[in-house]
Amino acid sequence: MFTGIIESLGEIKQIRQEGSNVHFSIASSISSELKIDQSVSHNGVCLTVVAIEDHIHTVTAIEETLKRSNLGQWQVGSLVNLERAMRSNGRLDGHIVQGHVDGTGVCTRVDDRDGSWNFHFRYKPTQEHLLVDKGSICINGVSLTVVSPVDDLFSVSIIPYTYEHTTFKSICEGDLVNLEFDVIGKYIARYAQLYFKAMPV
Repeated sequence: MFTGIIESLGEIKQIRQEGSNVHFSIASSISSELKIDQSVSHNGVCLTVVAIEDHIHTVTAIEETLKRSNLGQWQVGSLVNLERAMRSNGRLDGHIVQGHVDGTGVCTRVDDRDGSWNFHFRYKPTQEHLLVDKGSICINGVSLTVVSPVDDLFSVSIIPYTYEHTTFKSICEGDLVNLEFDVIGKYIARYAQLYFKAMPV
């Protein structure tokens, strides 16, 4: 379980294919503090640490993860948002994030607001993946507030601290981002589907 509050940026140092799996080796300020088998959010994707050497840790992504996320587009030198799992006695500063990416969205526009930035995205809405104005959304592992969702479009506002300390400073129009929708909303949507399905016609 995560909160969507990014701890560190990591840099992809090596990418190695093994069958349908891909191993990513990442250098970061927290890599040396990690442990084998530890779960860490990488751009919102929960991945298991499989190796550590000095300031570099390695994780493995399977085919399903590569298809559902933007990990398949990572290259050596790419920056990645990192967050370790939440402590049970910690503060929930963002929102409940599982690290289970639901799909991807595309950045359609970035507006510079002279002190903040508005990022606009297009995604594929479904009955399970709904957005509400001022609700929560996780983009590349960052907990954010939804602004003005209409049809398949929504936006988020980014303050300078978040811009400088996450991968948002490198997101441009046309870039693919990982999306995880609010887990509470997903459960409500699923229960509603089952309820109406069970109602007599």
